[in-house]
Amino acid sequence: MLKNIQEWALLLLIFGIVALIGNWVGFDVLPVDAIPGMVVLILICLIGLIIQKLLPVNIPSVAYIALIGVLLSMPWMPGSEKVVQWTNEVNLLALATPILAYAGIAIGRSWTDFVKLGWRSIVVACFVLFGTFIGSAIIAEVILRIQGII
Repeated sequence: MLKNIQEWALLLLIFGIVALIGNWVGFDVLPVDAIPGMVVLILICLIGLIIQKLLPVNIPSVAYIALIGVLLSMPWMPGSEKVVQWTNEVNLLALATPILAYAGIAIGRSWTDFVKLGWRSIVVACFVLFGTFIGSAIIAEVILRIQGII
């Protein structure tokens, strides 16, 4: 268990550093300002991963992470103002960038597994991506028209 925690901590630290750089470059938030929020996010993730391993219930760790994050940011929770203030300095896209890069690398390293899925899976994936894109564009178009922006 200790080895898992060390690996998780190292991986989360690497993600955190890359996200801080992305936050700085993409959103002009100095790393010094975003470090407290990143530390909070890393600790929430680490605690969620540990809880998932300790409890005998088979619930994904992302559920525990989301629950902990929500609880820590509730207005009645002591220190929630600071948690919200610190994490507001970290932009969502800055967090998504290293995660998506890691996913791309993981897929790129296992092309043999990807090929084993067959051509039908590739066709379904293309339709899903296309449908998601078109659906998002339609929703954005409707909302922007309702707001009078376009």
